[in-house]
Amino acid sequence: MEPRTRAAKTRTRDAEAGTGARAETDVAHVAAAIGDPSRAKVLLALAGGGALPASALAAEAGVSNSTISGHLARLLDARLLTVELDGRHRYYRLATTDVARALEQLALIARPLPVRSLNADTRARALLRARLCYDHLAGRLGVALMDALQERAVLTAERPASGGDDTAPGAVRYVLTPHGRRELTAFGVDTDRLPRRRPSVRYCVDWGEQRHHLAGALGAALTTRMFALDWLRHGTYRRVVRLTDAGREGLTATFGVPADRLS
Repeated sequence: MEPRTRAAKTRTRDAEAGTGARAETDVAHVAAAIGDPSRAKVLLALAGGGALPASALAAEAGVSNSTISGHLARLLDARLLTVELDGRHRYYRLATTDVARALEQLALIARPLPVRSLNADTRARALLRARLCYDHLAGRLGVALMDALQERAVLTAERPASGGDDTAPGAVRYVLTPHGRRELTAFGVDTDRLPRRRPSVRYCVDWGEQRHHLAGALGAALTTRMFALDWLRHGTYRRVVRLTDAGREGLTATFGVPADRLS
């Protein structure tokens, strides 16, 4: 059999079995993988976009090194994680930015975890204040920046004439303006060289603020630039970021973020 003919028959068989053009997706399989508390902690530990070894993820999940291997295998099978090899070491990260977006959306409908210690309370407050949602800024600081970008006409929001719920997926379309391109170029973000593999301008509905923060390639580029300028630093806890004094001054002077929203 010719290779092309064999491939065509395989595609036909897969389509008939439901594995070709997908009419429905196996949500239950992914939900079950996320649903275990230990595996959820693994995913959230990686939601800041970094890669971690199994031993660090075991500590985050509160399980033994022998137990974490089964959890990681389940998450890999569900295509929620990928693994990278570095010599004899294996590092795990979220498979795509969409996994991080899905976690953020799930957090919108999830009940808060009980806070039973001072450390947990400090961590929770820090996450609400400023954190990474994979590779872009989230929390109160991310929402404040998103508001300022609209106030400065860097972004414009296009909403349906009928109005509606801004927390619904795709309810708003944000557009980068020509003025915004100039502003961001002056800031050091070349909008013409953003990666083409993902949308330039997207948003997440922030689970803490119930409002939008900037995602997509532009959100990632802005966050990377703020780290490069030492406006942002990684915090004590995973995913948490800390705004520096230079960042407070810079966000107000450059984008007009009100000082009272930077605390």
